[in-house]
Amino acid sequence: MTTALLVVDAQNGALDATYARDAVVANIADLVARARRGRVPVVWVRHFDARMVPGSAAWRIVPELAPRDGEPSVDKEHADSFDRTTLDAVLSGLGVRRLLVVGAQTDVCVRATLDGALTRGYDTLLVSDAHTMSEPAAGSAREVVAATNRSRSPATVTTRDTHFPGT
Repeated sequence: MTTALLVVDAQNGALDATYARDAVVANIADLVARARRGRVPVVWVRHFDARMVPGSAAWRIVPELAPRDGEPSVDKEHADSFDRTTLDAVLSGLGVRRLLVVGAQTDVCVRATLDGALTRGYDTLLVSDAHTMSEPAAGSAREVVAATNRSRSPATVTTRDTHFPGT
């Protein structure tokens, strides 16, 4: 089964002031590097809206992560990365049936994308220490991230326990 690393909304505007931002971005960077070494496709998803206008600083992928030429990217305007986008076609074209999901915002786009992937028959794993969110109005981002990891268990894995071919 072909696997892809799906990086959801790792953009300046989505990651600004998020819980454990630097650690999460470092984990995503590690996963991206290992996926590339293992020749596992890395697919980038970018959200756009009135605050994150295409081409703006807020819309760009954070500087610590640099998509390579030829790596697929999909732009979306809804929480679910599959909703009214080319993501399913991109993944199908790569022969992907298994997704490792990382990125932002846990409580909206990451969850919606996981649900969208499951609905479409993808085998999904959430990388438990490679997703984050801004502080919610009630509770804490740490609690929501932990609850999301618990709700997806056993379909979660840590960055350290994620293995790609040849790495």
